[in-house]
Amino acid sequence: MRNYLILIGLFFVLAGCGQSHAIETTMSEEVPEFEYTTQDEEQLGLDDLKGEWWIADFMFTNCKTVCMPMTNNMSHLQEMMEEEGIDAQLVSFSVDPDFDTPEVLKDYASNYDADFDNWSFVTGYDFETIREFSIKHFKNLVQAPADGDDQVLHGTSFFLVSPEGEVVKNYDGVEIDNMDAILADLKKVN
Repeated sequence: MRNYLILIGLFFVLAGCGQSHAIETTMSEEVPEFEYTTQDEEQLGLDDLKGEWWIADFMFTNCKTVCMPMTNNMSHLQEMMEEEGIDAQLVSFSVDPDFDTPEVLKDYASNYDADFDNWSFVTGYDFETIREFSIKHFKNLVQAPADGDDQVLHGTSFFLVSPEGEVVKNYDGVEIDNMDAILADLKKVN
């Protein structure tokens, strides 16, 4: 009986240890199957990301406001991940797919020293598809430009997606200090 009680106690101690590594989630949304085109004109889909943690954002290359700091922050996050040996994917979805061809995305990404080994810029869908994908599955605003304007209105969050394809947390993607919070969470789950 005593050994039985020791085993039960050990179980709770070990279970508690596992919980200490859990992150505080702010979301629970499933990412549906998708297959889009990368900056290298290759296909990237949910199946390619299964089994890996990934960070997603929504941006476009001719953005005149928030996309520059967001992409700079994603680049900074990529550098931090490399320094810490953290294995995760980064995926930037264009919300202006008519303008953002794979070639345009590749050129844009090169301005931020993007390493395509774990950072993909994707396009290859119509605007309504990415708008619905962003709003429905990431709870992230995407709105078409006003007449006579070319600026898509979109949310500025970065999203942590689990290896099972569940969006579990969002972060402000404009503030560089939040990259530390993302890195800390990636350390807990990797």
